[in-house]
Amino acid sequence: MGLNDDFPQVVQRYQDSIFRLAFSYTKNRFDADDVTQNVLLKLYNCDKPFESEAHRKNWIMRVTVNQCKNLFRAPWRTHESLEDYAETLGFESPQISEVFLTVMRMDKKYRIVLMLYYYEGYALKEISSILGIPEKTVSTRLIRGRQRLKNLLTEEV
Repeated sequence: MGLNDDFPQVVQRYQDSIFRLAFSYTKNRFDADDVTQNVLLKLYNCDKPFESEAHRKNWIMRVTVNQCKNLFRAPWRTHESLEDYAETLGFESPQISEVFLTVMRMDKKYRIVLMLYYYEGYALKEISSILGIPEKTVSTRLIRGRQRLKNLLTEEV
């Protein structure tokens, strides 16, 4: 990408998506900020041309996943209170906040798939490509994740 004039627009378009995916992996706002910054730097320095906007978005999400995995290897990684972070988001209703907190407490393998599918709008094939796992695995995790989410939400009622 280098010094393309459209870089600020690309940042505007994808910054929140990168952060959401990074936060769903790390459960820490500061780590998610670091990952977001690293991904945007990689994008800025990337000299490979993208075939389409969808190709660019998939590349960005894949790099985000890889940056998160690299971060888990760091010995100083910490967790932050999900409730504290949720308060800063200003959800429209307590129910939406409850769903967010419940999703964030789920196992990573379900949480990431749910976030990419429902919050980012990716199809199963795209999630498979981003995470580097078979499409059937994505489908299974999505089904199981929905069921677990439903069970967790009905237990709390």
